Amino acid sequence: MTLDEPRHLAEALRRPRYLISAWPWRALAYAVTTVPLAGVLAVGLCVVGAPLLAVVNAAQRGRPVALPLVVLLTVVALAAVAVAPLASAPLAVVERWRLGVVDGRPLPGPGLRGLAARYTTAAAWREVAYAAWVGGAVPLAYGMFALLVLVDVVLLAGPWLAGGADRIVLGWTTVDTPRAAVPYAVAALLAVPGLVYLAGLLVAAQAGVARWLLGNPSDGPALREVTRSRARLVGAYEAERRRIERDVHDGAQPRLTSLTLQLGLARLDVPEDSPAATPLAVAHEQAKELMVTLRRIVQGIRPQQLTELGLAGAVGELAAQATVPVTVRADLPGPVPELVETTAWYVVSEALGNVARHAGATRAEVRLTRPDRRLVVEVEDDGRGGADPARGTGLTGLADRVAAVDGRLLLASPPGGPTLVRVELPCRP
Repeated sequence: MTLDEPRHLAEALRRPRYLISAWPWRALAYAVTTVPLAGVLAVGLCVVGAPLLAVVNAAQRGRPVALPLVVLLTVVALAAVAVAPLASAPLAVVERWRLGVVDGRPLPGPGLRGLAARYTTAAAWREVAYAAWVGGAVPLAYGMFALLVLVDVVLLAGPWLAGGADRIVLGWTTVDTPRAAVPYAVAALLAVPGLVYLAGLLVAAQAGVARWLLGNPSDGPALREVTRSRARLVGAYEAERRRIERDVHDGAQPRLTSLTLQLGLARLDVPEDSPAATPLAVAHEQAKELMVTLRRIVQGIRPQQLTELGLAGAVGELAAQATVPVTVRADLPGPVPELVETTAWYVVSEALGNVARHAGATRAEVRLTRPDRRLVVEVEDDGRGGADPARGTGLTGLADRVAAVDGRLLLASPPGGPTLVRVELPCRP
């Protein structure tokens, strides 16, 4: 059971299991549904561009351009400019919906209201540009790819097509016997995975252009600035945390230790029947309890296990202290940033605590992996399931902690179990 699914086609293409996943079929569905749209738009562009081509052709041959043709070109151009923002609006709606086939990320519309907005806003003219791109560039790209597929199909069928009166002309040679066609058929068969990847790249490029032109770029800079601001806040918090930890460890803790020792020595000097013996004993015990509390506070700022054992070792120690058997599987080929490491430790600690308190599980498993530039933490148990963040199981606070480092928390907990908590944390260099 895993939630490690790519969110869009470009990400899926980087995965080693792309060819045996559903993504090639999704890319094919997107390409097939593109063909009629691109065909209609290409015809429209040809109708609009025909007068312009006639003018260019006449100019190249040095012939005078007829006045009626100039008038026709002007009328067609003005009509195209007037109709394009209105005609591209339904196409943009369809394309935003269709983009979900290969890109699961939401793509809200620009929210244009009123007829005037269709002519006065950049978002509306970006939709026009997208329609022109689909009607102009996409048919050319698809046509070239279709030609490659046709050549590959002919080569695959070469052993059956060659022979007799039929010959296959390849440009540099001619194949006229089935035996001579076999090597080309084998090469064509080996090229099929490459064509599947090429189709995926073609569709991913088209989807990327669609997201770029049909999205709302006014949200982009603000979102990036918010992310950078959050990163600065997290960095400042981390620096302040280290300062507090250092001050407590080097300042308050030694003085409290000294006070505890002095109280202990004073108890030895005061007779047991003295009126001051009881208050002094109480003060000594409170000082020792305060030392334990302070030590826990310091460990809560950054667990000492992380510093001494690293993430895998610290998680193993958490597993050893759990009330149910816990298996730890760690595959961390490189170091993990300190803030991400601390967040991951708290994720495992809270998740195992939830397993002990709420799940009724007999076993649990913790998995630490680092695909790409992410740290993935998964905690799975065989308990009763039905975990709900709204019921106060600590998942909401955990999600807030994960979001503070630009990560995301995923939960799968159907009634009857099992429960899987998955956290993805970016490991930026």
